[in-house]
Formats: sequence, structure tokens, C-alpha cells
Amino acid sequence: MREERDSSVTDCVFCAIVAGGAPAHRVLADEAVVAFLDARPLFPGHVLVVPRRHVVTLTDLPEADVGPFFARVRRVAGAVERGMGAAGSFVAANNKVSQSVPHLHVHVVPRDRKDGLRGFFWPRTRYASEDEAAEAAARITAALAAGDG
Repeated sequence: MREERDSSVTDCVFCAIVAGGAPAHRVLADEAVVAFLDARPLFPGHVLVVPRRHVVTLTDLPEADVGPFFARVRRVAGAVERGMGAAGSFVAANNKVSQSVPHLHVHVVPRDRKDGLRGFFWPRTRYASEDEAAEAAARITAALAAGDG
């Protein structure tokens, strides 16, 4: 576990929200998480779910906290869909790249058909060959076997 204990914790806007020192429209707060509206939503009802403990990425979250954390993400996703009258939701997290705040957070965005979002926010491609796909799968499988994931 690589929990941050330096100035980045005291400077973390999400830690300030968790502690109640920064304003946010909270939708859920319990012993595991705080969930609040994104200040710059893709659509109204866009919620961020953050663990109370300051960790930077999903891989930094202690294994014992993963289940409780994602149980809350699941609960928030259902509430966003019901509360916003949405047909579904988009649930995503960035790890390091494109992570605007270095504190683990999962986006829960209400979605409807033809809402203007197209797939993911980056261009999609295909593997050049089945061999290239197999090599990528093998590398990830080896990393899992080695305990890197």
C-alpha cells in the first residue's frame, strides 16, 4: 500500500471534502466513502465516489477496502439512475493518466440514449492481429500471476 502522508494529503481537495472542510453537494457519507456531485459534471447528477482514506489510485486501495468501496459505487450508480430518471449510467475511474485529482475517485454519470456522449472519450482502435492481442493478454496474465495487480 502506498498511502500518501505528505503535503499532498493536506492539499488534497477530496480529503478536504471528506473532512468537511470544503464545500460539496454530498449524496452519501459513511465510514467507507463520501460521494458528492462533480463540480464540473458531464450531465446533472454526475457523482464522484471517493474513499475516506487518501489513496491515489485503485491499486493503492487496500484489498480489504475494495469490496466495501465498490458496494457503495454500485449503490450510488443505482441511485443516480433512479434519481435522475436516467436509462443507465457510465461508471469509470482513471489511474494516474487523466486523473485530475490524485485521490482515487469513481465517476458515476447518468446516461440516456442519444445524450451526446459517444463511446469512450478517446479514439477506439483494433489490435493489428490476433498475435498482438494474445501478447497483450499474456503480459497482463503474467503480471497478475506475479502479484502486480
